[in-house]
Amino acid sequence: MNIVLTGSIGNIGKPLTEELVHKGHTLTVISSNTERISAIESLGAKAAIGSMFDVDFLTETFKGADIVYLMETMEAAGDLFDKRVDFIGSISKIGDNYKKAVEKSGVKKIVHLSSIGAHTDKNTGIIVFHYHVEKILQQLPDDVAIKFIRPVGIYFNMFSFINTIKNKGAIVSNWGGDQKEPWVSPLDIAEGIAEEIEKPFEGRSVRYVASDEVSPNEIAKAIGEAIGKPDLEWKIIPDEELLNNWLSIGFNGQVAKGFVETQASQGSGTLYEDYHKHRPVLGKVKLADFAKEFAIAYKNS
Repeated sequence: MNIVLTGSIGNIGKPLTEELVHKGHTLTVISSNTERISAIESLGAKAAIGSMFDVDFLTETFKGADIVYLMETMEAAGDLFDKRVDFIGSISKIGDNYKKAVEKSGVKKIVHLSSIGAHTDKNTGIIVFHYHVEKILQQLPDDVAIKFIRPVGIYFNMFSFINTIKNKGAIVSNWGGDQKEPWVSPLDIAEGIAEEIEKPFEGRSVRYVASDEVSPNEIAKAIGEAIGKPDLEWKIIPDEELLNNWLSIGFNGQVAKGFVETQASQGSGTLYEDYHKHRPVLGKVKLADFAKEFAIAYKNS
Protein backbone atom coordinates (compact mmCIF):
# COMPACT_ATOMS: atom_id res chain seq x y z
CA MET A 1 0.00 0.00 0.00
CA ASN A 2 0.94 3.62 -0.49
CA ILE A 3 1.16 5.13 3.00
CA VAL A 4 1.95 8.67 4.13
CA LEU A 5 3.31 9.21 7.64
CA THR A 6 3.37 12.53 9.46
CA GLY A 7 5.67 13.11 12.43
CA SER A 8 9.04 12.47 10.74
CA ILE A 9 11.26 9.66 12.11
CA GLY A 10 11.34 10.22 15.85
CA ASN A 11 10.86 7.74 18.68
CA ILE A 12 7.70 6.28 17.10
CA GLY A 13 8.07 7.28 13.46
CA LYS A 14 11.42 5.58 12.87
CA PRO A 15 10.47 2.06 14.04
CA LEU A 16 7.08 2.44 12.34
CA THR A 17 8.74 3.39 9.06
CA GLU A 18 11.18 0.49 9.34
CA GLU A 19 8.42 -2.03 9.99
CA LEU A 20 6.14 -0.83 7.20
CA VAL A 21 8.98 -0.73 4.65
CA HIS A 22 10.00 -4.23 5.75
CA LYS A 23 6.44 -5.38 5.09
CA GLY A 24 6.65 -4.10 1.53
CA HIS A 25 4.63 -0.90 1.74
CA THR A 26 5.53 2.29 -0.15
CA LEU A 27 6.21 5.03 2.40
CA THR A 28 6.28 8.81 2.23
CA VAL A 29 7.43 10.44 5.48
CA ILE A 30 6.59 14.09 6.15
CA SER A 31 9.17 16.16 8.01
CA SER A 32 9.69 19.89 8.49
CA ASN A 33 13.46 19.42 8.60
CA THR A 34 15.47 19.18 5.38
CA GLU A 35 18.32 17.61 7.36
CA ARG A 36 16.13 14.52 7.83
CA ILE A 37 15.91 13.75 4.10
CA SER A 38 18.91 11.41 3.92
CA ALA A 39 17.90 9.60 7.13
CA ILE A 40 14.38 9.06 5.81
CA GLU A 41 15.64 7.83 2.45
CA SER A 42 18.12 5.48 4.13
CA LEU A 43 15.12 3.71 5.70
CA GLY A 44 13.66 3.06 2.26
CA ALA A 45 11.04 5.82 2.37
CA LYS A 46 10.49 9.01 0.38
CA ALA A 47 10.84 12.33 2.23
CA ALA A 48 8.29 15.12 1.87
CA ILE A 49 9.50 18.35 3.46
CA GLY A 50 6.93 20.88 4.58
CA SER A 51 4.81 22.23 7.42
CA MET A 52 1.74 20.84 9.17
CA PHE A 53 0.45 24.42 9.08
CA ASP A 54 0.47 24.35 5.25
CA VAL A 55 -2.80 22.83 4.04
CA ASP A 56 -1.80 22.91 0.38
CA PHE A 57 1.42 20.99 1.10
CA LEU A 58 -0.45 18.41 3.16
CA THR A 59 -3.14 18.02 0.50
CA GLU A 60 -0.64 17.46 -2.29
CA THR A 61 1.35 14.98 -0.20
CA PHE A 62 -1.76 13.03 0.81
CA LYS A 63 -3.04 12.65 -2.77
CA GLY A 64 -2.94 9.06 -3.98
CA ALA A 65 -2.32 7.59 -0.53
CA ASP A 66 -4.17 4.47 0.52
CA ILE A 67 -3.68 5.34 4.19
CA VAL A 68 -2.46 8.44 5.99
CA TYR A 69 -1.04 8.29 9.52
CA LEU A 70 -1.61 11.52 11.43
CA MET A 71 0.09 12.73 14.59
CA GLU A 72 0.75 16.05 16.25
CA THR A 73 3.29 17.02 18.90
CA MET A 74 3.84 19.96 21.19
CA GLU A 75 7.24 20.50 19.58
CA ALA A 76 5.47 21.18 16.27
CA ALA A 77 3.59 24.04 17.92
CA GLY A 78 6.63 25.79 19.38
CA ASP A 79 9.27 26.02 22.09
CA LEU A 80 8.03 24.92 25.53
CA PHE A 81 9.83 27.93 27.01
CA ASP A 82 8.23 30.44 24.64
CA LYS A 83 5.62 32.20 26.77
CA ARG A 84 3.80 33.55 23.70
CA VAL A 85 2.75 30.17 22.29
CA ASP A 86 -0.80 28.88 22.65
CA PHE A 87 -0.02 25.18 22.39
CA ILE A 88 -3.58 23.94 22.68
CA GLY A 89 -4.78 26.37 20.02
CA SER A 90 -1.86 25.70 17.67
CA ILE A 91 -2.25 21.93 17.83
CA SER A 92 -5.98 22.23 17.25
CA LYS A 93 -5.06 24.23 14.14
CA ILE A 94 -2.88 21.34 12.96
CA GLY A 95 -5.86 19.03 13.46
CA ASP A 96 -8.03 21.35 11.38
CA ASN A 97 -5.38 21.41 8.66
CA TYR A 98 -5.33 17.62 8.63
CA LYS A 99 -9.10 17.55 8.25
CA LYS A 100 -9.02 19.96 5.31
CA ALA A 101 -6.15 18.10 3.61
CA VAL A 102 -7.90 14.74 3.99
CA GLU A 103 -11.09 16.15 2.48
CA LYS A 104 -9.29 17.83 -0.42
CA SER A 105 -7.01 14.87 -1.19
CA GLY A 106 -9.74 12.22 -1.13
CA VAL A 107 -8.03 9.94 1.39
CA LYS A 108 -10.48 7.43 2.91
CA LYS A 109 -8.38 5.64 5.54
CA ILE A 110 -6.79 7.41 8.50
CA VAL A 111 -4.78 6.21 11.49
CA HIS A 112 -4.49 8.96 14.10
CA LEU A 113 -2.03 8.86 16.98
CA SER A 114 -3.97 10.36 19.88
CA SER A 115 -3.42 9.80 23.61
CA ILE A 116 -4.71 8.49 26.89
CA GLY A 117 -7.21 11.07 28.16
CA ALA A 118 -8.59 11.93 24.74
CA HIS A 119 -12.01 10.63 25.78
CA THR A 120 -12.74 13.84 27.72
CA ASP A 121 -11.97 17.56 27.86
CA LYS A 122 -12.30 17.66 31.65
CA ASN A 123 -9.32 17.88 34.02
CA THR A 124 -6.71 16.32 31.74
CA GLY A 125 -4.48 19.38 31.52
CA ILE A 126 -2.25 20.11 28.56
CA ILE A 127 -3.08 16.89 26.71
CA VAL A 128 -6.64 18.14 26.14
CA PHE A 129 -5.47 19.02 22.63
CA HIS A 130 -5.74 15.32 21.77
CA TYR A 131 -9.45 15.45 22.63
CA HIS A 132 -9.89 18.52 20.42
CA VAL A 133 -8.09 16.95 17.44
CA GLU A 134 -10.10 13.74 17.73
CA LYS A 135 -13.30 15.79 17.67
CA ILE A 136 -12.09 17.72 14.61
CA LEU A 137 -11.29 14.52 12.72
CA GLN A 138 -14.64 13.02 13.74
CA GLN A 139 -16.22 15.77 11.60
CA LEU A 140 -14.85 14.14 8.44
CA PRO A 141 -17.46 12.49 6.18
CA ASP A 142 -18.69 9.07 7.23
CA ASP A 143 -16.93 7.38 4.30
CA VAL A 144 -13.56 8.29 5.85
CA ALA A 145 -12.60 5.43 8.19
CA ILE A 146 -10.51 6.47 11.21
CA LYS A 147 -8.59 4.41 13.74
CA PHE A 148 -7.69 6.41 16.84
CA ILE A 149 -4.63 5.02 18.62
CA ARG A 150 -4.37 6.10 22.26
CA PRO A 151 -1.02 5.30 23.88
CA VAL A 152 -0.70 5.72 27.63
CA GLY A 153 2.21 7.51 29.33
CA ILE A 154 5.32 6.91 27.21
CA TYR A 155 8.43 5.61 28.96
CA PHE A 156 10.69 8.30 27.52
CA ASN A 157 8.77 10.94 29.49
CA MET A 158 10.59 9.54 32.53
CA PHE A 159 13.86 10.97 31.23
CA SER A 160 12.64 14.22 32.82
CA PHE A 161 13.34 12.55 36.18
CA ILE A 162 17.09 12.65 35.55
CA ASN A 163 17.47 16.28 36.54
CA THR A 164 15.70 15.99 39.90
CA ILE A 165 17.44 12.71 40.73
CA LYS A 166 20.80 14.34 40.17
CA ASN A 167 19.95 17.63 41.86
CA LYS A 168 17.59 16.52 44.63
CA GLY A 169 18.35 12.84 45.04
CA ALA A 170 14.76 11.80 44.35
CA ILE A 171 12.03 11.66 41.75
CA VAL A 172 9.85 14.66 42.55
CA SER A 173 6.28 15.11 41.33
CA ASN A 174 2.74 15.92 42.42
CA TRP A 175 1.59 12.29 42.26
CA GLY A 176 3.02 8.97 43.34
CA GLY A 177 2.38 6.01 45.61
CA ASP A 178 1.51 2.36 45.06
CA GLN A 179 -1.39 2.61 42.60
CA LYS A 180 -0.46 0.88 39.36
CA GLU A 181 -0.81 2.83 36.12
CA PRO A 182 -0.05 2.00 32.48
CA TRP A 183 3.12 2.96 30.59
CA VAL A 184 4.17 2.20 27.03
CA SER A 185 7.25 1.88 24.86
CA PRO A 186 7.46 3.68 21.50
CA LEU A 187 8.30 0.29 20.00
CA ASP A 188 4.99 -1.18 21.17
CA ILE A 189 3.17 1.91 19.89
CA ALA A 190 4.78 1.51 16.45
CA GLU A 191 3.91 -2.19 16.40
CA GLY A 192 0.29 -1.44 17.31
CA ILE A 193 -0.01 1.18 14.57
CA ALA A 194 1.50 -1.18 12.00
CA GLU A 195 -0.99 -3.87 13.00
CA GLU A 196 -3.93 -1.50 12.59
CA ILE A 197 -2.68 -0.30 9.21
CA GLU A 198 -2.86 -3.86 7.87
CA LYS A 199 -6.27 -4.68 9.37
CA PRO A 200 -9.56 -3.83 7.61
CA PHE A 201 -10.87 -0.28 8.04
CA GLU A 202 -14.51 0.40 8.84
CA GLY A 203 -16.12 3.36 10.57
CA ARG A 204 -14.40 4.82 13.64
CA SER A 205 -12.52 2.84 16.29
CA VAL A 206 -10.31 3.40 19.35
CA ARG A 207 -7.37 1.27 20.45
CA TYR A 208 -5.35 1.84 23.62
CA VAL A 209 -1.71 0.79 23.63
CA ALA A 210 0.25 -0.09 26.80
CA SER A 211 3.37 -2.11 27.64
CA ASP A 212 3.28 -2.49 31.42
CA GLU A 213 1.27 -1.49 34.48
CA VAL A 214 3.41 -0.35 37.41
CA SER A 215 3.18 2.05 40.33
CA PRO A 216 5.33 5.16 40.86
CA ASN A 217 7.06 3.43 43.77
CA GLU A 218 7.83 0.42 41.56
CA ILE A 219 9.25 2.81 38.97
CA ALA A 220 11.50 4.44 41.58
CA LYS A 221 12.73 1.02 42.71
CA ALA A 222 13.47 -0.20 39.18
CA ILE A 223 15.19 3.00 38.11
CA GLY A 224 17.07 3.27 41.40
CA GLU A 225 18.48 -0.23 41.08
CA ALA A 226 19.42 0.40 37.44
CA ILE A 227 21.40 3.56 38.23
CA GLY A 228 23.01 2.27 41.41
CA LYS A 229 20.72 4.14 43.82
CA PRO A 230 18.63 1.33 45.35
CA ASP A 231 17.11 3.66 47.96
CA LEU A 232 15.78 6.12 45.37
CA GLU A 233 12.46 7.60 46.51
CA TRP A 234 9.49 9.02 44.64
CA LYS A 235 8.70 12.21 46.54
CA ILE A 236 5.27 13.81 46.30
CA ILE A 237 4.96 17.61 46.52
CA PRO A 238 1.89 19.88 46.30
CA ASP A 239 0.60 21.00 42.89
CA GLU A 240 1.46 24.63 43.64
CA GLU A 241 5.06 23.83 44.54
CA LEU A 242 5.57 21.84 41.34
CA LEU A 243 3.98 24.62 39.28
CA ASN A 244 6.24 27.23 40.84
CA ASN A 245 9.27 25.03 40.18
CA TRP A 246 8.44 24.81 36.49
CA LEU A 247 7.56 28.48 36.14
CA SER A 248 10.82 29.44 37.85
CA ILE A 249 12.86 27.75 35.11
CA GLY A 250 10.94 29.58 32.40
CA PHE A 251 8.28 27.15 31.21
CA ASN A 252 5.41 28.54 29.15
CA GLY A 253 2.58 29.14 31.66
CA GLN A 254 0.00 27.12 29.74
CA VAL A 255 2.41 24.21 29.53
CA ALA A 256 3.43 24.34 33.20
CA LYS A 257 -0.14 24.56 34.48
CA GLY A 258 -1.25 21.94 31.97
CA PHE A 259 1.41 19.43 32.97
CA VAL A 260 0.58 19.86 36.65
CA GLU A 261 -3.09 19.19 35.93
CA THR A 262 -2.27 16.19 33.72
CA GLN A 263 -0.11 14.63 36.42
CA ALA A 264 -2.72 15.34 39.08
CA SER A 265 -5.20 13.38 36.95
CA GLN A 266 -2.71 10.49 36.90
CA GLY A 267 -2.61 10.54 40.68
CA SER A 268 -6.40 10.63 41.03
CA GLY A 269 -6.85 7.96 38.39
CA THR A 270 -9.30 10.05 36.35
CA LEU A 271 -6.92 9.99 33.37
CA TYR A 272 -7.31 6.21 33.15
CA GLU A 273 -11.08 5.83 33.55
CA ASP A 274 -11.75 5.04 29.88
CA TYR A 275 -8.56 2.98 29.57
CA HIS A 276 -9.77 0.59 32.26
CA LYS A 277 -13.02 0.13 30.35
CA HIS A 278 -11.11 -0.86 27.20
CA ARG A 279 -7.95 -2.38 28.61
CA PRO A 280 -5.61 -3.68 25.86
CA VAL A 281 -3.33 -6.69 25.79
CA LEU A 282 -0.01 -5.41 27.14
CA GLY A 283 2.96 -5.10 24.79
CA LYS A 284 6.44 -6.57 24.96
CA VAL A 285 8.63 -3.85 26.49
CA LYS A 286 8.43 -3.90 30.28
CA LEU A 287 9.61 -1.42 32.92
CA ALA A 288 12.70 -3.56 33.58
CA ASP A 289 13.67 -3.15 29.92
CA PHE A 290 13.23 0.61 30.01
CA ALA A 291 15.16 0.91 33.29
CA LYS A 292 18.27 -0.28 31.44
CA GLU A 293 17.73 2.41 28.80
CA PHE A 294 17.19 4.99 31.55
CA ALA A 295 20.45 4.01 33.21
CA ILE A 296 22.38 4.67 29.99
CA ALA A 297 20.74 8.10 29.56
CA TYR A 298 21.39 8.90 33.24
CA LYS A 299 25.06 8.00 32.95
CA ASN A 300 25.50 10.05 29.77
CA SER A 301 23.65 13.13 31.04
